[in-house]
Amino acid sequence: MSVPIGQMIAVLRHVALQRLRGNTRYPLVLMLEPLFRCNLACGGCGKIQHPTEILRSHLTPEQCFNAVDECAAPMVSIPGGEPLLHPQIEQIVAGIVARKKYLYLCTNAIKLEEMLPHFTPSPYLAFSVHLDGPREEHDVAVGRQGVFDTAVSAIRAARKAGFRVTTNSTLFADANPERYRVFFDEVMALGVEGMMISPGYSYAKAPDQTHFLPRQNSQTLFRRILENAPRRWKFNQSPVFLEFLKGKWDLECRPWGTPTYNLFGWQRPCYLLDEGYAKTFSDLMEHTRWEDYGRSSGNAKCQDCMVHCGYEPAAVEATFGSFTGLLSTVQLLLFGPPRTPPLAVEAQTVSHRKPDQPKLQSNGLPALPILNQVA
Repeated sequence: MSVPIGQMIAVLRHVALQRLRGNTRYPLVLMLEPLFRCNLACGGCGKIQHPTEILRSHLTPEQCFNAVDECAAPMVSIPGGEPLLHPQIEQIVAGIVARKKYLYLCTNAIKLEEMLPHFTPSPYLAFSVHLDGPREEHDVAVGRQGVFDTAVSAIRAARKAGFRVTTNSTLFADANPERYRVFFDEVMALGVEGMMISPGYSYAKAPDQTHFLPRQNSQTLFRRILENAPRRWKFNQSPVFLEFLKGKWDLECRPWGTPTYNLFGWQRPCYLLDEGYAKTFSDLMEHTRWEDYGRSSGNAKCQDCMVHCGYEPAAVEATFGSFTGLLSTVQLLLFGPPRTPPLAVEAQTVSHRKPDQPKLQSNGLPALPILNQVA
């Protein structure tokens, strides 16, 4: 895992404060969408399917700051659309950084290199560059040749200028595990701080509905990619979430952990589903029927979803929700997941041991649960 120490402390402090207050539902990351407009038309994205008048609109800096203050999450992610198309994005970034929020500005990097002089390097600011795989796969995913090379050039320029840079990769059904392992090596060679990975979610409005992954296929794919992963790979994600992607740790979605604010207000229930809006953050938290969402709810829209915006908060809860979870996470951080012979990956059986009854290894630490159910 590659997450700044300051960010980890901020999250830990936030979680501890919420627990002291008796809150069971609280935000960790604000998904702030100041606009839907984009300079690409990716087949797996439904964000640019809004009417033209909506695509021409954007939030004001004041609206963005009010959302950040109202939500009070320690981290902010600015997805899109393409945030660098916002005419006041520098002002928005500066205002959020001034509030000492850890900000990840998500970008396809087409405009990043030319925009770098408009920003100031800060430990609170990271550019999260969208790279959906090796050159060929990425350019196909975004529907335009040459975008991969533009993004790589921008990453190098941003790192040279002293900025924090991470990458964000969404994998689809046609992903080749061997090629993605090589791709991860190449990304780390660019000097990025860490990588974020996730299976694609089937947006109803996305033009391409043929390449989304059912849950079992996602688990198989990520097992093949991540099993016996080299230590040089650094992920800007919790080790628990990575084990969840491989089907080795059971988590239940926590959609309130990453609330979304955009042109329409506070989106119910999450960044991925659009089922109405609340005018205030408190209204979102108090009057959303959270029990109707997540895999255990039986909601058909949630059954295949394994996206980080719903499950990273659950991974944080798994880590700090019990002594066993904390020990298991520390074990993952220090030693990595158990090394598995390649031929045994698909033959693993599922353990039904309860979370409060961990099996101890010879080193005295609890063995990593294959399924560690988090209530």
